[in-house]
Amino acid sequence: MTRYRAAPAATLRIVPLDALTLIYHRASGITHVVDSPVPELLETLNNQSLTLSETLAALAAAHDLIDPDVSALAARLDELVAAGLVEAI
Repeated sequence: MTRYRAAPAATLRIVPLDALTLIYHRASGITHVVDSPVPELLETLNNQSLTLSETLAALAAAHDLIDPDVSALAARLDELVAAGLVEAI
């Protein structure tokens, strides 16, 4: 079963900017401009590895999600893995 964790904190510089968040990924040299739920996902996956269902449960509990969507979360995590911001282990 795939587990996910955020890239090491030392490789990310996260700066909130109004409704958006800038994430500089030191390993790639790319700055990502993201919106919710990316910062929340990175916070949830910081210093821990979780399965898809564990990640969804943690997000739902922390952010009072009314209708959590596992397929939408899976798609977002796949995007973040491709960008190097999340690791699939």
